[in-house]
Amino acid sequence: MRIPVISMADPDLRIVPDKRQMRRAFERAAETYDAAAELQHEIGSRLLERMDFIRLRPRRILDLGAGTGLFSAALMKRYRRADVVALDIAPSMLTRAQRRGSWLRRPACVCADGEALPFVDDGFDFIFSNLMLQWCTDLDTVFSELRRVLAPGGLLMFTTFGPDTLKELRASWEAVDGYPHVNRFIDLHDIGDGLVRTRWAGPVMDSERITVTYGELRRLLADLKQIGAHNVTRGRARGLTGKRHWQQFVAAYEYYRRDGVLPASYEVVYGHAWSPVNKHARAAASEVPIASLQRQADVPGHE
Repeated sequence: MRIPVISMADPDLRIVPDKRQMRRAFERAAETYDAAAELQHEIGSRLLERMDFIRLRPRRILDLGAGTGLFSAALMKRYRRADVVALDIAPSMLTRAQRRGSWLRRPACVCADGEALPFVDDGFDFIFSNLMLQWCTDLDTVFSELRRVLAPGGLLMFTTFGPDTLKELRASWEAVDGYPHVNRFIDLHDIGDGLVRTRWAGPVMDSERITVTYGELRRLLADLKQIGAHNVTRGRARGLTGKRHWQQFVAAYEYYRRDGVLPASYEVVYGHAWSPVNKHARAAASEVPIASLQRQADVPGHE
């Protein structure tokens, strides 16, 4: 069964996230997110572990797509002298993020869209983003904004999902109807190309596959809803799924059952890049990659 790969150049607007619906989904999921987001927390922890190989002493950190602030708190603990700003599109998520840390030191919380950041140029030394970029409608826009607010020599580290994510779910719905039921996920190479187009220095990309198993399909769908990651594409079907279509969908997903469990595949993409030390030079050709000043090999690929 062929799984279509969606790239940044895909003209089908049906698969683009509807940001109003996305915000509502995360608003409703704020109370249940942490209990259901075991995979998301694990991926964020793996990203944070990569900082063990980098010498960085940031004074101001942006946690982009902070959610309930779990990693805002982890960043404050790791960089005790840094100011941490937690940004998210959902106010209810930030209500929980504001409780992180101690009464002496908490993250500053900002509700905003990652594609239109309300910050001055060069305001951060480090941007950390765990599983947020897949919710953006235009990666070039968000990469340009991140480059704008990151000071020369600053570091961007992020994770996102690749197109093989939830491939079983996507294929099973495709066997039923023509509506998009799974949010789009952008290919690793397209993400890397976006970093190059927006003039980041020394971009490095790698990926890994993680499979989560479920005894019942409804549990997978419930987990996605509890973290706000259910279908918010613009072309999603309006209204309830009929009984016949639901039965067809369940039967299609059962095709993947092995050893009594159903798989849910995730392609996890890791990336990092540097803000050029002379980012304000007029000609892009005059930029000197920061990788020439700091060893790129400090961040190994995840095994």
